[in-house]
Amino acid sequence: MNHECDFLVLGSGLAGLLSALKLAGLGRVVVATKKDAAESNTNHAQGGIAAVTSPTDSVESHAADTLAAGAGLCDESIVRIVVREAPERIKELMQLGVRFTHRKGAKSGAGLDLGLEAGHAHRRVLHAGDITGQELERAVLLRCREHPRIRIVEDHLAVDLICRPDGGRDRCQGAYVMDARTRRIDSWSAKATVLATGGAGKVYLYTSNPDIASGDGMAMAYRAGAAMANMEFVQFHPTCLYHPQAKSFLLSEALRGEGGRLVLKNGAAFMAKYTPMKELAPRDIVARAIDAELKRTGDDCVYLDMTHQSRDFLKTRFPNIYEKLLGWGIDMAVEPIPAVPAAHYFCGGVRTDEHGATTVPGLYAAGEVACTGLHGANRLASNSLLEGCVFAHRIGLELRERWPALKKLRLRPPKAWNPGKAVPLDEAVVISQNWDEIRRLMWNYVAIVRSDRRLDRALHRMWLLNAEIDQYYWDFILTPDLVELRNLAVVATLVISSARKRKESRGLHYNLDYPKTLPAQRRDTVITCPQITRPPHGGADAVSSGSSL
Repeated sequence: MNHECDFLVLGSGLAGLLSALKLAGLGRVVVATKKDAAESNTNHAQGGIAAVTSPTDSVESHAADTLAAGAGLCDESIVRIVVREAPERIKELMQLGVRFTHRKGAKSGAGLDLGLEAGHAHRRVLHAGDITGQELERAVLLRCREHPRIRIVEDHLAVDLICRPDGGRDRCQGAYVMDARTRRIDSWSAKATVLATGGAGKVYLYTSNPDIASGDGMAMAYRAGAAMANMEFVQFHPTCLYHPQAKSFLLSEALRGEGGRLVLKNGAAFMAKYTPMKELAPRDIVARAIDAELKRTGDDCVYLDMTHQSRDFLKTRFPNIYEKLLGWGIDMAVEPIPAVPAAHYFCGGVRTDEHGATTVPGLYAAGEVACTGLHGANRLASNSLLEGCVFAHRIGLELRERWPALKKLRLRPPKAWNPGKAVPLDEAVVISQNWDEIRRLMWNYVAIVRSDRRLDRALHRMWLLNAEIDQYYWDFILTPDLVELRNLAVVATLVISSARKRKESRGLHYNLDYPKTLPAQRRDTVITCPQITRPPHGGADAVSSGSSL
């Protein structure tokens, strides 16, 4: 069955929902999300959103901090666009109903409580307690649900983009989407498609990301021929809770911003050995320092000590973290918190221009799935939610300009999804085995510290796994787990391939064989699918599988 809409948005995080609101003024919007609409990386964001709102701060300072964190690879024009537009986007969020935390005693609408995070020269991080993402998601999702031109379809997983010849180039005209409950795959035709599918943290064994972060948008865009940029730059958050009962629980950057110290189990602080910025150094430096200490001592974790702050302060500033830790038997007011680094954020992704357009006509991207040029080789803390807001807005402006022409675009219904001779999968253990192998391989060989030998071993194994997974893809009827496994394998291979191309250490990419940062390597790593072929089955308009790697 073919469904038609004017705009198809894949993903229901902040970037996707804001894009939907912007586009709903032009036409009918469908937001497809693979879980319930509120489940997204946005919903798990604790720290906040960076913007210049204080008279003691400046756009120039925010830009300088962003460029410094990016280690020479930020697109300066993009950086200036984002930080310049940030205050207006904050006003818009507040108009949409977002309730940021205000200083105690401040009147509503004034006196925002601004946090300090690593790499920032000023307090400029707006937050809603320590559940900022949840508050953003709540307010914007409510507005989307109220809008008559926005339809949100939950439990629907995009399988592949629909690309068809148009004026000598393949143009994206929607996607094949699976209903996760019935396993039925329908086509959704659209005049413009926005990828807002988030990141791919689940490609690593340890991650702060929710289970949905399997790199679906990145993999689909790559298979559709979109340019992928800087996939080697994966940010590892220095402090994820280390506890047998906790799963992917993040210890916010803001904890260190409020004076948190990193110590070993004997109580000894160690960050001064690595940088004069100590705990407020950028995340890549802190994560590598922790990794080095764990390798040196053989310990399982380090500790984040917040005991210098009063219980009242911790309960007020970090209510969610405080209560969660207490539930696991950790009283952060009197004892240090066990922590380890974990994969957190992809600075690379689908390459876009200043309007959010990818290299595939009709396809746009916003949020973590995109590589806009803002983050360079390392993301400045709390710039990610801001980036999603700014590029959702810019995509809306771009498509408004193009709407008179797009409105006349006639979409020919794509062929129905055809499973061919595929049969039901008889052993799900095959999927879980490959999933676990990819995540362990990436953690052991392609994580915080890399080497040529490790990368070569990882790539060799991924080539074999891609071939194996590709065979499952065509032989068996698709399930959500199989779709995600296929995408994880593609993303893992892109990360490894990009890392092998960079013969230096820069930002988040550290290679033991090339420990120095080299001026000659100050360029983006760009990979484009070498070939797009028609599949033997699965819908004549679907792009090829991961075998094109």
